[in-house]
Parts: sequence; structure tokens; C-alpha cells
Amino acid sequence: MHVAFPRWCRQAACRLPLPPRVSPRVSPRASPRAPAALTGCSSRRDMATDAVRNRKPKPPKDTLRHVRSRESRKHAELHGPSTVYAQAVGAGARENGASLYVFSEYNRYLFNCGEGTQRLMQEHKLKAARLDNIFLTRMCWDTVGGLSGMILTLKDTGVPECVMSGPPQLEKYLSAIRVFSGPLDDIRLSVRPYTEPEYKDNTMTVTQVPLFAEQTSSDRTRRGSGGSGNGRGQRKELWQRDESEQRMSDGSESPGTDTERGERSTRDPSLVVAYVCKLHPKKGNFLVQKAKELGLPVGTAAIGPLISALKDGKSITYDGKEIQPDEVCTPADPGPVFLVIDCPSEEFIQPLCANQILARYQNGGSEADAALVVHMTPESVLKTLEYQSWMKRFSSSTEHLIMNEQVSTIHNVRSHKIQTQLNLIHSDIFPELQHYTSKESQAALHVPNIRAECLLKFQLRPKAEWQRDAVPTCDRKEFIKEAAEVPNFLHEVEECKHFQTTDSAVQSGKGERYPEVLFLGTGSALPMKIRNVSGTLVNISSTQSLLLDCGEGTFGQLCRQYGNGVDEMLTKLSTVFVSHIHADHHTGIINLLLQRERALRILGKPFTPVYLVAPTQIMTWLNQYHDHCQEILSHIKYGLCPKPHAYTTPSVLFASALKQTSWDCKCMRFYFGAQMDTSGNIVKITRR
Repeated sequence: MHVAFPRWCRQAACRLPLPPRVSPRVSPRASPRAPAALTGCSSRRDMATDAVRNRKPKPPKDTLRHVRSRESRKHAELHGPSTVYAQAVGAGARENGASLYVFSEYNRYLFNCGEGTQRLMQEHKLKAARLDNIFLTRMCWDTVGGLSGMILTLKDTGVPECVMSGPPQLEKYLSAIRVFSGPLDDIRLSVRPYTEPEYKDNTMTVTQVPLFAEQTSSDRTRRGSGGSGNGRGQRKELWQRDESEQRMSDGSESPGTDTERGERSTRDPSLVVAYVCKLHPKKGNFLVQKAKELGLPVGTAAIGPLISALKDGKSITYDGKEIQPDEVCTPADPGPVFLVIDCPSEEFIQPLCANQILARYQNGGSEADAALVVHMTPESVLKTLEYQSWMKRFSSSTEHLIMNEQVSTIHNVRSHKIQTQLNLIHSDIFPELQHYTSKESQAALHVPNIRAECLLKFQLRPKAEWQRDAVPTCDRKEFIKEAAEVPNFLHEVEECKHFQTTDSAVQSGKGERYPEVLFLGTGSALPMKIRNVSGTLVNISSTQSLLLDCGEGTFGQLCRQYGNGVDEMLTKLSTVFVSHIHADHHTGIINLLLQRERALRILGKPFTPVYLVAPTQIMTWLNQYHDHCQEILSHIKYGLCPKPHAYTTPSVLFASALKQTSWDCKCMRFYFGAQMDTSGNIVKITRR
């Protein structure tokens, strides 16, 4: 539907408070050139060309301040930081997977980086530039969906190195993303597989604990063959084309035989990595007032060596009087321990319960009791008696944080805010956003536990306690009140509604709803709190939909638009069109395919692959992800790719897709201005 906004509507929208403008990332090589008519004369063009040629290269970026500080501490004695807390970023909801942010004044850590994590961190002012360690529990989209975008952001902000720990397939994943990320020479990506020794820095020591699922003989056979048994057939089908097109040539990955595919496949869904994190001990604080009362020379140069000895636990003698450390210092903090556990299915329960490293931090163990256990565990596993029995082995003082789909929290508050305010102007074009809620009941746990919320904190130091001061609230009344405070806004809204022009057929209830276009993103170069990357849903009819581009966070946008009806919507999706290979146009595809398969299973509908229309390079990425992370190729029906070394416009690709899926030409013309010859073949597509 084409909607012409009246003058009053445009004025009302302009009166809403706008956020500061952010410039997108633009490559210098892609910068537009001024037309010749605007340059004045050829001599000016020559001068501009000479200036570009003689331009000096940009100096290297200055080292970030926190990086310089870390380097200065590297060779000093390890003293635990004063403040450490663990904070939920994504609480584990379906649209925002579980991700944990750990803060100290020395380091920042991220446990799992699902799709949408970067946008949440940007919205809630958790600085990605300070991240230097990312820990992954397993290789699946729930844990790595936002990793590629996060790496690109870290590179652009000048972070020199990022250490990543997790399953060994992580190295293959990082190689695969270079298909669309380009060179990553400006950032060192260090990978520490679970076989490496423990990791230690200025804040804590992290031990990786591998857990291998119990497998049947058929599982081991399928795993040894490199994944799903029909993988070869799927690869051949993915590369099908029109008869007039030739097979792919140089620079593309061929399907290969079953043997070749089995040799290169390293996918291992039976591996999950748990993490044991122990903070470094912290010396007690020196009590100045107590020291003065005991006659110590506070405020003079002589007090320095005395403080050092007392904080090291040594007694001193001053003016003939012996002073014990506990008289002038608070007790030392030995360093609390927290665990991060990911138990995705019941096959991992027995290996988890039998693990001796984790048992050290339970009742009767050789180590101090864990202060916090983070459970990235689905509700079906939490309900099992075995898992609940394992949780009860921890001390009664141990806190448990549950991160799964049973959470009830709003993550993207800014999206809800701006949509609520725009809804006042036109409720049909800007419907209020919804929230997906799981229908599964919560497990009854008999240990101290709390369900995760976005930005919920557990402070590990100086005092172990929960903190909810940063948890965002989504108050519709407050959003409306803020908009009403803009001078003349409500008056303009009323006049806008008065002058709205509505089709008489729609007023009588006889208008056609379809086709319908839903803008899931505004073409932002990277996910932001007020904008999202490219993604446009076209509902052709009540039973069929098309998606134009699918950047990171597209599924989350669908959840906010359709709420609990997102599964029904996904079952109608038949085609995904990707214009080009940039990350902001396609990194949401894998999650969309996985969620669509889940929706079909939940609603009891037969599975049908999605028709994918995209450049050939995307198949290299999908093939490598399929081989090393998750089975994904069976979700795609076709991969329609242009000929090698030939320029093919997105319109030509899209026209071929429409032709092969046999969509209604009337709908096509309505949106895309399709022109056809007498035989019904599409000869041209233009945007309206």
C-alpha cells in the first residue's frame, strides 16, 4: 500500500525528539565522486585528481588507552581488581540468546555472542571496544550468531587483539567469515581451543572444561561420516541452475564427493565447553584511621613500606610496638569462583554430573564453594531430576542464574519507545511492538535461583549481591508522556489524524490487505539502538512471503512485530533474496532458516526448503558453516547464482526468482514495476 502522508502528519513526525546523527562506515574507495558539471572545469578535476594521488597515507591508529594500561600491568604482580560483576546482556529469550558480560576495571569478557548481542551492547552502553576475551560454549548459531559483526566492530575501533576460547571448530569459523568480512589484518584473532592450558590475565584464571554428550552407535557413525547422510545430494541441489547456465568455475567451492566432504567436515555437536572462572586474590584495604590511632606515620614517605608489609600479611614493629595486619587491614579476599554451564540437551546431563573438575566447587569438594553458577540450559533439561540433583550439590550460599527462553524481559527498549511514539501519529503504519513469550512452564527448582533479565548484575566483588539498578523498563505511559512534552506535538497529531486520507474501500472493509511490505531494517551499516541493518519482508498473500535481504537481527525484528505469531509467519516464507555479500545483508539468514524449521515442527507442518537467491560467494560461507558448525544446507532449496565474471544486477536475480516461484504477476507489478513480454517472461524490474 502506498501511503501519502499529509502535511500535518509530516510535521508531527518531525516534532519527535531525534537521536544524534551517526555517520555510517564508508570505504574510501566507495566514496561518490562529484559530477563533472559541479566541478567547474577540467582543470579543477585535474587538481582534485592530483590531490588524491599525492595524499599521504593515514597514520596508524593510536593504541587505545585501556590497551596501554593493560600492557603496563602485564609484568607486575597480580593483584585482583576491586570491582567485578557478571551481567546478562541477552537473557536467553528466543530473539536474544544467552550472553554474559563480565566486567572488571582491568578486563572485559563476553561469554557467548549470539545474534543481536552487538546491538544490545551499543544500546545499553556496554563498550565493545573494551572487549578482549570472548568465550564460546559450543559452535552453533545461538552462541556465534553475532561474532562476525562483533569482530568487524572491534577491528574498526582499533582493538589490537581479541582472544577467543571454545571448541576447536572456532578456527574454521573465523576462516569462513573472511568470505564476506574481507582482510582482518588490523586485529589479531587468537584462538584457544579447550585443549589449551588455563587462561590467566590481570583479573582471573579461566579453565575450560569439555563435556562430551553420550552417543549411540548410530550417532557415532553419522558423526564420522561428516554430518547428515544426504549432505552430498543437498550440495548438488544447492548449485542447480537453468539449463542455459554452466557449472561454476574458478574461485568457487565445488560440491565434492561423500568422501571429500567427510574428510573436510569437523562438525561436532557432541562437544560443549563449560568454564570455571576464579578471580585473583585481593589484598585487604589499609585502614588509615586505625593506623593513625596506633601512631603509624600516615601521610609521610615512611608509611609506604609499612603498608606493603601489612597488606602482605606480615606483622611490623614501629616505635617498639608490634602491629598485626588484622589491626589495620581488612581481611584479604581469596577470590570467588563462578561457573558458566551450557547443557543444551539431556545427552549432556550424565557427563556434567560425573565431571570431577566441576565437582571440586560443590559440597565436599577440594575448592571453595562457587559463588555463582550460570545455567544456559533449556527448561526441558532443568525439569529433569538428574539435573536438579546436580544443582543441589552446590552450597546453599551458591546463587544460580537461569538463562533460557522462559525469561520475561524487554531487551530493545529504544525500539519500543520510538514505535510507541510513532504509533500516536499513525497506528496502522506503526503498530505497537509485541513480545514473544514461551508457552512452556517453568521448572520448580529447590536452590537459590533467579531468572535472567537484560542487564541484571551479580556483583562478585566487593560484595556478593544481585543488582537490578541497570535493568531497563519499558513503560508505554512514560514514552507517551515524553512525546507529549514536545511543544504542540499532541495538537499536530490530532490535526494529522483529521487530515489523513484513507481509501474508501479500506474504510468499508472491502480493501485488499495484500501485498504488504514490512521494513525490518533501515539499511544501517551496523546494528544500532535506533536502526537495524537491511531486511524487508514482502507478504505476497496470506500463504506466501518473500524476504529481501536478511541482516543480523532480522529474526528479532520479526519477533517484535509478530510476537507469538512469529511461527505462523515463518511457515509462509518461501524465498530469501540477498542483494550482495556484505555482512549487513545476509548474516541473519542462518538463524532465520533454523527458526523456520523449528516453526514448521512446532505447528506440525511438513518441512519444505527455502528458495535462496544470492551471489555465488554466499555458498562458500554456508558450505563452511555447514561443515564445521551446524547442519544448514538442507534448509535451502536452490542457490541461484550469476555466471562467473559476469555482471548481474539484483533486479535480474530477483526476476529469475519470481519467475521460478510462479508468483502472481499482479502483486509483482504493484510493488516492483515488473514488465513482461507476450510470453509472460519478465524483461525488466524497476522499484517504485
